[in-house]
Amino acid sequence: MSKQIIATPNAPAAIGTYSQAVKAGDTVYMSGQIGLDPASMQMVEGFEAQTVRVFENLKAVAEAAGGSLGDAVKLNIYLTDLANFAKVNEVMARYFAEPFPARAAVGVKELPRGALVEADAILVLG
Repeated sequence: MSKQIIATPNAPAAIGTYSQAVKAGDTVYMSGQIGLDPASMQMVEGFEAQTVRVFENLKAVAEAAGGSLGDAVKLNIYLTDLANFAKVNEVMARYFAEPFPARAAVGVKELPRGALVEADAILVLG
């Protein structure tokens, strides 16, 4: 099976040895996104703003792959403070409708660039 690298200027450029996403068949594996503004490559301020930016970045990559967040089957969310879990749910509800994708939410010590939240996703297109 061939793989296709997905890249868009509407999400932050990769800051390491990875691609924004890789499409294999009808499945899209999206790399983790943090709250970087794609135009400035600077972190947005505050937990809610970072969470919105994370989902906007994922949305942009999903669209570049020919899909949408509605095609997500699995999300992984990483939080530096699990007290923000309810806020993640609140923001996520703006981007996803039922039936919701499967999800894990994990507390971590720290994230790249001092981010407070990161998320990655798997999409199945078609």
